Amino acid sequence: MAHTSDRPAFPARAVVTAGMPYGNKNLHFGHIGGVFVPADFFARFLRDRIGPENVLFVSGTDCYGSPIMEGFRKLQGTPDAPATITDYVARNHELQRDALSAYEVSLDLYAGSGLGPAKDVHARLTDELIRRLHEMGHLRRLETLQFYDTEAQTFLNGRQVQGTCPVRGCKGEKAYADECDMGHQFDPEDLINPVSQLTGTTPELRPVANWYFDLPHFEGYLEELMDEWACDPQVRDVVVKTVRESLVAPALYIKVELRDSFDAVAAQLPPHRVTEPTGNQQSFSVTFEDWEDRDRARALLEKAGVRFRASKCLLPFRITGNIDWGVPAPDIDGVEGLTVWCWPESLWAPISFCITALQEAAAGRTTADVLVKRPDRKAPAYSASDWHDWWCADDAQVFQFIGQDNIYFYCVAQPALWKALDWGLFQDTPVANYHILFMNKKASSSGQIKPPMAAELLDHYTPDQLRCHWLSLGLDAKAVSFAPKAFDTSVSHKDKKTGEDVLVKDDPRVVDPALKESAFLTNIFNRLARSCFYGAQRHCGGHVPSVAPSPECVAACDEATLAFERCCHGLDLHGAMSVAEEFGREANKRWDAASKAAKEDEAAYVAALADAFRSLRTLALLMHPAAPSGCEMVAEHLAVPAGLFFSWEHAFDGVPELLDVMGETPETHAMVELPPRTDFFSKHPSQYKK
Repeated sequence: MAHTSDRPAFPARAVVTAGMPYGNKNLHFGHIGGVFVPADFFARFLRDRIGPENVLFVSGTDCYGSPIMEGFRKLQGTPDAPATITDYVARNHELQRDALSAYEVSLDLYAGSGLGPAKDVHARLTDELIRRLHEMGHLRRLETLQFYDTEAQTFLNGRQVQGTCPVRGCKGEKAYADECDMGHQFDPEDLINPVSQLTGTTPELRPVANWYFDLPHFEGYLEELMDEWACDPQVRDVVVKTVRESLVAPALYIKVELRDSFDAVAAQLPPHRVTEPTGNQQSFSVTFEDWEDRDRARALLEKAGVRFRASKCLLPFRITGNIDWGVPAPDIDGVEGLTVWCWPESLWAPISFCITALQEAAAGRTTADVLVKRPDRKAPAYSASDWHDWWCADDAQVFQFIGQDNIYFYCVAQPALWKALDWGLFQDTPVANYHILFMNKKASSSGQIKPPMAAELLDHYTPDQLRCHWLSLGLDAKAVSFAPKAFDTSVSHKDKKTGEDVLVKDDPRVVDPALKESAFLTNIFNRLARSCFYGAQRHCGGHVPSVAPSPECVAACDEATLAFERCCHGLDLHGAMSVAEEFGREANKRWDAASKAAKEDEAAYVAALADAFRSLRTLALLMHPAAPSGCEMVAEHLAVPAGLFFSWEHAFDGVPELLDVMGETPETHAMVELPPRTDFFSKHPSQYKK
């Protein structure tokens, strides 16, 4: 048949990951809408497409690091202060799990890098991995500078220092000791105007020894990988563009007015190349052979009082630190008592979580970290129990859903680490989304514009409404604003009687942008589903119509199924949603026209009903990853097991064909009666007119 040819190929097994939220807070809408819902959509699709036993969807709380230490410190002395930092992380972990569950994010495991059952697994893997990097000659012991608060008499962790980002072109004024919130990496000595968050004083820099991964050594490998990714339709352009910004020679940028001062010391600098400014540029650049030459030049320029900004480039990637709250690092070559910096260990934490999930399943345990009851299986069961079969096998693939500000870590540092380990790990498919803006501005829980927490939104919207809205935003292509009317405090107009400002959220004339996709669910999809079940109850004795659907209807169903599959394979989730919605609207129009024309003709009405059931089956299959509960309700009332109904082995079958698999016929199979005025998709109670 035509629909069996030219279909995209999917892996035999797949891992889906969804980043790692810090353990110092609950989840805001950006975490859920920008990363977890897209990852959940794809994981659900893959379970339907290749079988649930062949998909591992994992994530977890990033339990360690300076953000958590700082959050815990700020609570000390308050009534809400937890007894220990582990209690603090565990409390936030539970809040995150509750938020994910409320949005029906169907993770196989939502663990914690510092919490059971994954804690010990993660510590063992971390120890083994760091020893392996050292054994392979890819770790360097470097003495670097760390901020020290002379008033508090303590070294400061990364989040306890704030200043202005030194990376050229970045305007971040709340950068931390060695990174800003846009993901730019730099050395602590480059941070402009550092301030201790403990005492408000200017900290000084003191030397400390740590282990660093030789990331610059892998520049050639990363360039080859970018050439491959540039040709891979599953890898988004923003990934390759962002990575290539770091695959450049180290450079310093100096204001033109400082040229005389620079020329006075230029002969003392390591070999370099000066590039004069062009057009309206106000700085000239000085390029060096490697980062070490640039560091030597930087020291000389600082001594001469020549200010500069550093370019992006590959720098040694810090593996260890000396803060107390971290995964213990192995003692190597006399360097003892260190912990692992939170960013590197978060890159291999998904492997730890996969190992944990597989171990829990092998032991027959349904861990409390499994969030959502899944109809596709009663207990965890996977097609392979060895994590290497998921992360290293040729017939497996890893899809890592991340935000654009994490591209440096997951698409620069991680692939280089995987190459260095020589464990057969492959760097498959990063799925980077642009930011979801809030009211057209970037929102951050640590910035001036506070995003609404994920749980708050559910006081005004249903999970299905928000899931479908976020999936339809097209975050693969650009940053898009999320502007829920219920939270829009901008002024709509002045009241003519009182002269007072009327806010958008209180103006009944303003359409809610967040409900754009809701009308499709609550009107189109609901109407088609209800028409099928009520029609069958009235005209077919509660059975599926026994007549075959029209060839035109079957062709439309097959065409939509193929288009949806192609979009999902290309990770075009916005396109997949558009396919499903367009198909649903056309199916509803066909039903309207056919049912009205057949009012006085029972046979014609049943024939129209057969087309409607065929369309409903396809629509529920396509929308299942986006709006799972309502689609599973369709399967329940059809009395067809969800594992069969949503399996893509039968994607081109209608309900009678599914019944045949069950050993039944339309005449013998009884559906579950649908009570009057039943909704498969409901509005939020606040959305009904009072």
